[in-house]
Amino acid sequence: MTNETFARKRLVECCHLLYDRNLTVSAGGNMSVRLNENEILITPSGVNKGMINEDDLVKMDMQGNVISGGKPSIEHKFHLGIFRENPETNAIIHCHPLYCLAVLTRNEPLKSTLTPEGVLLLDQVPTCRYATPGSDELVEAVMEYANAPAMLMAKHGAITQGRTLEEAYNRMEELEFQAHLQILSGDAEELPMDEIIKLRGMR
Repeated sequence: MTNETFARKRLVECCHLLYDRNLTVSAGGNMSVRLNENEILITPSGVNKGMINEDDLVKMDMQGNVISGGKPSIEHKFHLGIFRENPETNAIIHCHPLYCLAVLTRNEPLKSTLTPEGVLLLDQVPTCRYATPGSDELVEAVMEYANAPAMLMAKHGAITQGRTLEEAYNRMEELEFQAHLQILSGDAEELPMDEIIKLRGMR
């Protein structure tokens, strides 16, 4: 169980950091943390992540009912789905990072094996099919890769999850770094498979 006051403070700090690092812009994206087996905190709909405060956050139960706060993000359903699927996951971050979107709009798979850190933090990064934001179809698309530490969303953005908010944040930052590196490095060779296997064993 996570102290709610502390969780609100940390989630708001994370939102501000994501905004300051250009990993999300304006009201885009949504972030959540698990409070206990049946409750989460999630960012509200339509609030700029650089200006969000602790009272803006919405508390929900795992059935999708609002317990306190205003209107939750329209994409709260895939957050709930991932939390239900992965009991060890305690934080989820969804952003629209520029370089991830550049890779997506070029219809390229993300190369997460250009550096050791990419393998250690992300491993293979799947891309789920496009569906309208907030739709049940998007939830279905995301849930096909619900166990992935990080995924891309065609024409849309990225999702990372973690046992802690810091782990989920680190994965988002690393995901955008790898996308930027891929664009800058062109056809650079990925790590040898024997090294990738060795790194996977270190996770």
